[in-house]
Amino acid sequence: MTLADGIWHQIFDFTDYGELLTLVRNSLVAGVALGLVGGLAGVFVLMRDLPFAVHGISELSFAGASAALLLGANIVAGSIAGSLLAAGAIGVLGSRARDRNSVIGIIMPFGLGLGVLFLALYKGRAANKFGLLTGQIVAVDTPQMSWLLGTSVLVLIALAVMWRPLTFASTDPDVAEARGVPVRALSLAFMLVLGLTVALSVQVVGALLVLTLVVTPAAAAARVTASPVLLPVLSVLFAVASIEGGILLALGSSIPISPYVTTISFGIYAVCRVAGGYRSRRWGARRAVVRAA
Repeated sequence: MTLADGIWHQIFDFTDYGELLTLVRNSLVAGVALGLVGGLAGVFVLMRDLPFAVHGISELSFAGASAALLLGANIVAGSIAGSLLAAGAIGVLGSRARDRNSVIGIIMPFGLGLGVLFLALYKGRAANKFGLLTGQIVAVDTPQMSWLLGTSVLVLIALAVMWRPLTFASTDPDVAEARGVPVRALSLAFMLVLGLTVALSVQVVGALLVLTLVVTPAAAAARVTASPVLLPVLSVLFAVASIEGGILLALGSSIPISPYVTTISFGIYAVCRVAGGYRSRRWGARRAVVRAA
């Protein structure tokens, strides 16, 4: 076997693939829930210019999960606690964009440093440490599934309740506040919802690559549509396709799940960007013809 063949079999190896599918049943179900939550939350992340906040929250989520791993506690609960702490701090201390970015810049290294400390103290399996950063394909056991699904339902209910006023507050906050919309309260509420979303995503793709579920699908959808209905639908479809495809591909390899998820997500974005550019040029040519006529 050549070196190239060896690398290929590490990346794609579908030996006994059917039997291995039973090992990721929970992960596939969790993937649908995470795609739904991440795709919907991502729409507001783009509208409110919060991709940097997502990364900042993920670092403290990583610290919380690492602390739980060290103490033998529930990792999902630790991840959620860290995320909510970071999201609350960003929401309270960073009401303006400049202040928010400063707070995030302070929280990110602090959370990452804590996480590294806790992992250095942990003497268990190295795979558990690595999985918090890059994700684990069979990491979702039954207790974690209950946490994931329960938290996903909570996030979806919260988004459904505040969808319309949050959309108004995100697109034109000054007018929304003048009309009595509680802009600041909505901002803090969404940051907490975003914290829960990030904590859920960390369980599958790891702390380093959360952006690929919470930002990239919505950014791809925004390239091909501006419809307030179609945008979240496409964002969810792209997120689900990325994570489910990543799980199914990673199952037949010794590579962590995250490279597959990020590659699929980036591929979808690249296609949407090309399609959106083509559509813009076509509409531009039509307008030019109409004006000339």
